[in-house]
This record gives sequence, C-alpha cells and structure tokens, in this order.
Amino acid sequence: MAKLTVWFRLVCLLMLATMPAIPAYAGSSNIVSIPTLGVQGEGLPGVVNYILVQLDHVASQGGPTIQFNEVNLGGGSRVGEEWKEGARRAVRAVLHAVGDSGHDWMITIKNRSATSLTDGMSASAAVAVAIMAVYRGGVIRSDMALSGQITPDGRLDVVGGLPVKIEAAANAHYRAIIVPRDQVLTPDWMSSTDVASRRRVQLIQTGTLDEAYQAMTVR
Repeated sequence: MAKLTVWFRLVCLLMLATMPAIPAYAGSSNIVSIPTLGVQGEGLPGVVNYILVQLDHVASQGGPTIQFNEVNLGGGSRVGEEWKEGARRAVRAVLHAVGDSGHDWMITIKNRSATSLTDGMSASAAVAVAIMAVYRGGVIRSDMALSGQITPDGRLDVVGGLPVKIEAAANAHYRAIIVPRDQVLTPDWMSSTDVASRRRVQLIQTGTLDEAYQAMTVR
C-alpha cells in the first residue's frame, strides 16, 4: 500500500509539472487566423501573410489594450509603426461596429510572414475582420484573402500593389480576394482585373467592415 501511495504522488506531481500555466487573468479567450496580402518591393513578388488575433476579456482592465507579439519564431515578423497604427484603427472600427466600450479587452496580434519586417496599413481591414470574428465567434473562410485599409468608422479604403497581391493569392490557392469598393478608382484597377481573370481569382468589392466580415466568414 505504501508503494502505491508513493507511486500515486509521483504521478500527480508529473501531471502538475506538465500542465499548461493558467493565465493570470479572468474571462474567456479565443484565437483567429486570417490571411492578408503584401508586397515586398518594386519588381518583387507579393506575399501571403497570416495574422493571428487573440481576444481576452480581462477583469478590471482599462482597455482596450493592444499588444503585438513580434517574437521571430515559426515565421513570426516584426511590424512597423504604420502597421501598428492600422491595427489600432481596426480595434476602433470594431468597437464602433459592435457597440462595445472594450474596457475589458486585451488584444494580442501576431503577424506571421516570410519577411522579417512588415509595415503599411493594407492589413488593417483583415485585422478588423479577425477581431470581429473572435468577438462574434465567426469562422474565417479558408478560400478567401483580404487586402484593404480600415478607417476608424469602419469603411474600407484602397491599397497599392494589388496586381502582385493577386498573383500571390493565386499561387497560394486562394480563389477569391476581398478588395475595397473604391479600388476601381485606382490607376492599377484594369491591370488588377486582367491578372484576376488570367489567374481565375474572383475580386469581391466591399465598402464597409460589416460587408467584409459577412463575405469572409462562414455562417
């Protein structure tokens, strides 16, 4: 009996040692991954990045609080100040759309990219859709990417480099891309539609965060 007691204690100690740490906050959390499209520079191919967004509800938190996970592990990427400002606009747009103060929100964002640094605001609409999906429990479609800037009041604004982004999306087997409705007013719209037709990629035009969310999530 004594040997069994010692063995049981050892098993319990081993289980405790291997259990994941309990977060130091109260509430629920969820994580969403969403693809977005980027450019590496003039004459270079486009890239598909994957953004991970986690939303935690933290008791007695004077939020919303945003933290950027820039540890370069498993394709992680540092993000520039313009990229971070785009993420902050995304948070404001979602709060505006859902009517929440966000006082207990803690949002963690990680950009997974083949490049060491990502900047610009063309991923901000994707960040907003991901945050809304976490908040509402939506599921991001696996066949669609998104490139667009978000404004604090929830409108989608135009981006640059769309033709090479379409090529990158097609190479990654995405069959549809959400783009801002006003993208038709940009100088490279005709070349964008030519590339999309040749690569058999559908361009879906949306004007607001809610429209982009509805198009990019599974009901």
